[in-house]
This record gives sequence, structure tokens and C-alpha cells, in this order.
Amino acid sequence: MIISRKARELTPYVPGEQPGQQGLYVKLNTNENPYPPSPAVEDALRRYRWEDLRLYPDPCSLALRTTIAARFELPVEQIFVGNGSDEVLSFAWYGFFDPENGPVLFPEHTYSFYPVYCDYYGQPYERIPLASDFSVDISLYLERMKEEYAGIVIPNPNAPTGIAISLQEIETLLQATEGKRLVIIDEAYVDFGTETSVGLIERFPNLLVVHTCSKSRCLAGLRVGYAIGSKEVIQTITAVKDSFNSYPLDRLSQKIADIAIQDDVYYDKIRDMIMATRRWFAEAIRKEGWEVLPSQANFIFARYPGASGDAVYHELKSKGVLVRHFGHPGIEDFLRITIGTDREMERLLLLMKDLTCTAGVSKR
Repeated sequence: MIISRKARELTPYVPGEQPGQQGLYVKLNTNENPYPPSPAVEDALRRYRWEDLRLYPDPCSLALRTTIAARFELPVEQIFVGNGSDEVLSFAWYGFFDPENGPVLFPEHTYSFYPVYCDYYGQPYERIPLASDFSVDISLYLERMKEEYAGIVIPNPNAPTGIAISLQEIETLLQATEGKRLVIIDEAYVDFGTETSVGLIERFPNLLVVHTCSKSRCLAGLRVGYAIGSKEVIQTITAVKDSFNSYPLDRLSQKIADIAIQDDVYYDKIRDMIMATRRWFAEAIRKEGWEVLPSQANFIFARYPGASGDAVYHELKSKGVLVRHFGHPGIEDFLRITIGTDREMERLLLLMKDLTCTAGVSKR
């Protein structure tokens, strides 16, 4: 069989491990929300007219987009929805980044799908180093932007570090672009402690803000993401979508996401619970000697000085807890730990207190 050169050269994204047997592990490796979706979602699923599944969904997802638009007090023409934020990002890559304009700029340590998109579309990229404290250093982007570049992508908060930058820093970056290149702010984790940059879109039409329902809305299994931008930017992404798949969101996904986005009372409550758990757990393992980066996401990024991240990961896994280890140079000893329920984090804390020297952790 003849396989295309493009396919042979692909290096696919590697998602977090999904154990086949549910309940075998405490699963803290893929940043899933530990709480169920809104009770209003359960009610809607019970009452859903299953016979409607014989019909195609609305290709424009108008009802869902209208709900999102109302939430941000924007025209519906400034909202795009897709099959998870990964698909939304992919469409934006195709619509705005051209190899002849230079590389796409994004953080050295960040969401590992970004270089995959670049390889898929034949787009060069450049990783901009993080500061010594692992934060995104906007000054390095400003310096790099003196040369040609195709666009900029920054998650806020960044993943896997969990560290956020301020709206003022994002505004400084946008001012420096002079509207010439698209800036994507990937806000997958924005609801867990930082402020959205959506309010900057009116002044900076080259800004695209991407959100997901997977994290704070507890719908990772549904695959719904959306983007907010100027009408021109959204029109371009829509054209890309309609050239690839005009029906990316099924009828059920559109309805359930619509309901979830409207239930702020429930989701604000569980968001606050996750943030409270994050605070006490981070402080607890700091007392055990761990270095924990300041997180504004639903995970923390931590390491034990002198210990092998890979060894700690495998020891925790052998005891029934999955966390994420990336192994990239510079962060190879860090673990990304999703914030679960208090009970799950208490179990992990006990294991972390009892880590043996096989992981390079010297207990005093």
C-alpha cells in the first residue's frame, strides 16, 4: 500500500492514558472535572427525544451560539462552535497560519497538540522559552516579533504549568502585532482562577479566544469547544469548517452544551470546590518538600527536588493513582496532577507522604 509522505512524517498527539477498566485507578492525569455535569443536563438526557437523532443537526449550531453570545454580550456572528476546542484550534491553524509568513510562536513548554497541528499543516513553529519561574515571558515574544512570524498561540493559564499571565500582558502583546497576525489565547482552564481576554476583542480584531466545555463544564465526553473573535475571523474559521465537515456537532451535543453553559449557579459551586481543593492540596505537599508552581487551572505542576519524575509517576501508578508525566527536557521531573475530589486528593497525599527511595525521594 502506498502511504503519502505527509502521513509517514506525522508525529501524532499522545493523549493521557485512558485505563480500560474503570475504577482500577484514581484518574488524575487528563484534567477531567471530578464532578458530574449539572443536574439540568441529567434531566435533559432523560427527556431527550431519541427519535430526533434520525435528523441532521443544525450545521450552524445557532441555538448554542446564541447562548454563548448572550453570555459574553456579543453578536452571534462572533461565535464559532466545534467538536472540542482541539478542532476549533485546528481550523484556526488552517485559516490563519501560512508557512511563507514564518513560524507560529508558542511557549517552549505548553499544550503538546500545538506542534502536532504545525506538522499536520506543514507550518513551521518556534518555541519561545519560559521565564526561570516557568511563566510565559511576554518580553521574549516582543523581541522575537521584530522578525517575520505567522501568528502567536498562548494558553492562559498555560498547560502543563498552570501559570497565567495578566490581561495587561496580553494587551501589550496584541498592541505589538499591529493587527498583522492572529493571536490565539487558548482559555481551556480560564474558569479556575484567571480572567478571560474576550473583552479585548472589540479593540483587537486579530484576537481569537478559544474555550472548551470539557473542563469547568464537566463535559469532556461530549466534545464541545467554541471560539470568540471578530466577525471576519469567525467567518474564516466557518469557511474552513464547511470545507471539512459542515456538521461537526451532533444534535445532542448542541442541546446539552447549551444547557450546561446556562447553569452558572451549579458550575460556579463546583469550580469553587476544585479551587479550594487545589489550595489545600498544594500547601499540603509543599509541607512534604514538594515544589509546586502557582496554578490557576484545575491541576498543579509539581516536583520533588532530586527525584526522578518518571520514577515517581510509575510508583504512584503501581499504587493505583494515575498522574501525567511528560518527560520533556526542562520539565522531566515534574508531574501534572489533576485536582480531583477531596477524597481522591487525600489518598494521593498519603501515597506522596510514603514515597520510597526507589523514586529518588529521600524521606527524613
